[in-house]
Amino acid sequence: MANERLRAAISAKGETIQSVAQHVGIDPKSVERWITTDRTPHRGHRWKAASYLGVDEVYLWPTVQKQSETASTSELITYYPHRGAVPTALWASLIEKAKDQVDILVYGGTFLFDGFPDLPYELADKAKAGAQVRVMLGDPDSEMVRQRGEEEGIGDDLAARARITRRYLEPAAKTPGIEIKMHDTILYNSIYRFDDDILVNPHVLGAPAGQNPVLHFRYIPGARTFRHYMRSFDYAWERGRPA
Repeated sequence: MANERLRAAISAKGETIQSVAQHVGIDPKSVERWITTDRTPHRGHRWKAASYLGVDEVYLWPTVQKQSETASTSELITYYPHRGAVPTALWASLIEKAKDQVDILVYGGTFLFDGFPDLPYELADKAKAGAQVRVMLGDPDSEMVRQRGEEEGIGDDLAARARITRRYLEPAAKTPGIEIKMHDTILYNSIYRFDDDILVNPHVLGAPAGQNPVLHFRYIPGARTFRHYMRSFDYAWERGRPA
């Protein structure tokens, strides 16, 4: 059974079996077999080919969808019934081990900086060593923060927490590699990303973030969940303003 989708995608892009093979770095006969026998390539070759042709890999190789679903399920490490149930040792381990990327998206997030008072200095050291650090806090003067404070039952205290956290971050604020932004976005969850680990704290209407569950995911190539939440972070980041 031939892969007519792949054949059509190559033609629509104005490419050839040879040009696709050259881009992926394999023999043209391999690409030909992908078409004539509907063989599913290895993950790396699959991604390169799909990206080169400007189409989704699942469109070209539908069987990949099941693999992706299985990988996405495997990304979930554990579930905590509320934020206080997340072990302090886990936060400490994730912070310590992060080398390349730290991303934090919250309204206030004071609990993290109260619990780890040296965190701003640690983030500065990581940035100096080459890590990228991005922190987004709620704009204390925004309507969204005021509304969320009312919904959580803490009123203006949420805006005050955002201001306090911004003050906590002062020692790291001017370090190259560290960016701090404010947002007025409706957050459906707080996000804490440390390299390939991400903690997601969903927001439940009428309850403070600390009373809500936390899900711990770890990135697996080909899976969806980690990347899905990071797209959400990037969406908010693009709309934030410098603190």
